[in-house]
Amino acid sequence: MTQLPTCHAIARKGHAADATLTVTLSYEDRFLRRKVLTADSGEAFLVDLAHTESLDQDDAFLLGDGRAVRVLAAAEPLLAVSGADLPRLAWHVGNRHTPCQIEAARLLIQRDHVIRDMLARIGAEVTEVTEPFTPEGGAYGHGRTHGHDHSHSHGPAPLQAHAHAHSHSHGQDHGHSHGHDHPHDH
Repeated sequence: MTQLPTCHAIARKGHAADATLTVTLSYEDRFLRRKVLTADSGEAFLVDLAHTESLDQDDAFLLGDGRAVRVLAAAEPLLAVSGADLPRLAWHVGNRHTPCQIEAARLLIQRDHVIRDMLARIGAEVTEVTEPFTPEGGAYGHGRTHGHDHSHSHGPAPLQAHAHAHSHSHGQDHGHSHGHDHPHDH
């Protein structure tokens, strides 16, 4: 049995300009720790990182044999959001912790019928597109934001505890409090 070339390290944007191989991954697939991937050329390799990483377009997997595999963002089903007051629309998208690619004349978000309806109600023009998705990272630079399902659970009366359910599609279990001191319009 042949051993796969293995990646234990990532080179961030522009630090692996000599990458001769590419791998095209969706936004969700660019969040990983250990997985066998197939380069666009058909060659398989193993990613075995110490921690789960969020990869961006033009990051690269550094293989143990000295080669690098550049990451390309796959085309995927998205919503293009535009309108007269784009900063206001961006605020509403951000308030829902939705990953968002911000451009001068539009926003790109993953398809979600609830957010689509909310945006249409506040005057956005929303169009289905299929394009590469490269949303902004977290507030502290590289990393990812997490979509949250803001459904409410109100505890037994008289407590009426306000709770948020969290839906993290990347399958990672990580505890964090989500105490809000701001209202949500539902």
